[in-house]
Amino acid sequence: MANSAQARKRARQAETRRQHNASLRSEMRTAIKKVRKAIGAGDKTAAQAVFRESQAVIDSISRKGMFHLNTAARCKSRLSSAIKAMP
Repeated sequence: MANSAQARKRARQAETRRQHNASLRSEMRTAIKKVRKAIGAGDKTAAQAVFRESQAVIDSISRKGMFHLNTAARCKSRLSSAIKAMP
């Protein structure tokens, strides 16, 4: 356990960051799942609408440094191509 005041403060800050990062990670995963669910339902227009909303979430979270920008781009690209492949 932290012994100095500085170490205790760093431990508090680390815990706060951990919780914040977990929240952002969860938000991104949820956005991706919503798009995949819409794709699975088979409604192309609904899937496109959900994809547009989730794009903003993915971009925002990747700009904050939670994910590499290329990881976010790859994710969006795969979702987009899955929507385009829908009948």
